[in-house]
Amino acid sequence: MTAAKVRFNPFDAGFRRDPYPLYRQLRETEPVHRALGTWVLTRHADVRAVLRDRTFSAGLIPRLVAQHAGRLTGSAVDRIERLGRGSLVFTDNPDHARLRGLVNRAFSPRAVARLRPLAHRIVDEQAGRASADGGMDLIAALAAPLPVAVLGEWMGLPAHLRAHVAAWTNDIRFLLEPGLMRADDFGRVGEVVETFVAALTEVVRDRARRPGHDLVSALLAARTAGGDRLGEEELVFLCIMCFVAGNETTKSVIGNGMLALLRHPQQAAALAGRPDLVPGAVAEALRYDSPLQLTKRVATRDVELDGHRIAEGDQVLLCLGAANRDPAVFARPDTFDITRDTGGHLAFGHGMHGCLGGLLAQTLAEVAVEHLSRLDLEPAGDLAWQDHSFIVRGLTALPVTVRGTR
Repeated sequence: MTAAKVRFNPFDAGFRRDPYPLYRQLRETEPVHRALGTWVLTRHADVRAVLRDRTFSAGLIPRLVAQHAGRLTGSAVDRIERLGRGSLVFTDNPDHARLRGLVNRAFSPRAVARLRPLAHRIVDEQAGRASADGGMDLIAALAAPLPVAVLGEWMGLPAHLRAHVAAWTNDIRFLLEPGLMRADDFGRVGEVVETFVAALTEVVRDRARRPGHDLVSALLAARTAGGDRLGEEELVFLCIMCFVAGNETTKSVIGNGMLALLRHPQQAAALAGRPDLVPGAVAEALRYDSPLQLTKRVATRDVELDGHRIAEGDQVLLCLGAANRDPAVFARPDTFDITRDTGGHLAFGHGMHGCLGGLLAQTLAEVAVEHLSRLDLEPAGDLAWQDHSFIVRGLTALPVTVRGTR
């Protein structure tokens, strides 16, 4: 197939079902590809290089605000722009380094490890119910509610807020989908951001008066050696982005990983009774069918890449899913192998914007896969891939029958 016949179209139904054939064609024929007004990169080396290059900015939100400001109220414009400028996801250095230094103190491996018992209880309850009922939809029953429940408990959110978090998060995640945003979407997101901010501000102020052993209290207590701390609004924005960035990623890695195991029964059989293989299985699921498929950057100066001039202000779409199937890095990349060395995968990004919640997502997925690998599962109906995102690849339905235990 010639380069002229290959066109990147993330809105195509076939691409949503299986993007990897197109990724392969682009890698082989036109790895630096121009489409939809942006540059599309599919080779691991190029994607990794841009993620590491700090002359490529993650600050897309101010641009979106400028495009749609005329259709929004002043408060919505201000709130979304401040969310963009005050969020780890959308900031560059020095602001990013400052926020990251404070937040890392609360998102430590030890803190995440303390969430394992809670995750085990939730998954064990759902897995037990599925066994009794003879089956379940893995997404609705387990993958979707697990991250919301764990994050809600870790933050110490009151019950009346936890009931709304999933819906609010679903709306705000449009900020990660600039190619899908319409003016109406932007207005709705602005309203939801204001509602979510107001609710979390009450939580933060309550925790300032009565600190506990939760994430909000830990973030309030975080200080640098020089005494710097997170402001109230910064902390609220951080909590919002924890849900936005962590919820879909965790749900999708559980769903995508379990689908891969269902389609590769020999791998699933090897995993049964071998909890030591679970971390490798989750890492391979992240590489093989990455939840976060694409991420964007903006060039802050003219750059030449593979003979192409990327001009200052150009947007660059980094295909993480394509990079993770690059044969230059991973042998037999289209083979799902839970024993492979997955070092170098880019499922959680790379460099200073590496996903803060990556460890939490991997931990929750490990707990889910460990429990589910003890069940003898088989597909029980049609799969449903989400069609409201081209950044995230994940299932909205994965029905299974439980035939017994392994």
